[in-house]
Amino acid sequence: MEELFHEKRVRRRQYLLQEGDVCTHNTFVVEGCFRMFLVDEKGKEHNLQFAVENWWIGDIGSFHSEEPSRLYIEALEHSVVIQIKKEDQLRLFVDFPKFNRIFRVFTENALVSAQRRILQNISSTAEERYLDFLKRHPDFFNRISNVQIASYLGVTPEFLSTIRKRLAKP
Repeated sequence: MEELFHEKRVRRRQYLLQEGDVCTHNTFVVEGCFRMFLVDEKGKEHNLQFAVENWWIGDIGSFHSEEPSRLYIEALEHSVVIQIKKEDQLRLFVDFPKFNRIFRVFTENALVSAQRRILQNISSTAEERYLDFLKRHPDFFNRISNVQIASYLGVTPEFLSTIRKRLAKP
């Protein structure tokens, strides 16, 4: 089973995936921090996900369809990951059925998180989204820049700064 997983060391600012590439690996973060983002037609970056230790990251759509990705995955820190190819993951599911359930639970949790984020984006204020982000991910703030957090929340860095100042007042 160990031969199915491959360790990779990733430098800060190195990409695991770039737009136009097919996502060929499911990636588990052993050490470090990543962001997954989209670049729109105006060149603006939109962060979709962050991943730190014990999280999975990858473009699941590209991974399963084997079609080119529109996303980038970039290391925000020097990192260590373990990767598994699609065919090896499928073999793992057949040879060790418990892994099928484990990966299904990971996928379900990711779907729940994505749905929560969509609902927040359409029904919550920027301040509410920021407070929820703080509550759910308190360990991110020393590792992810305010610019990156603002992009994830769908606000400008200046507006995030305004929110933070307002919340800091007694």
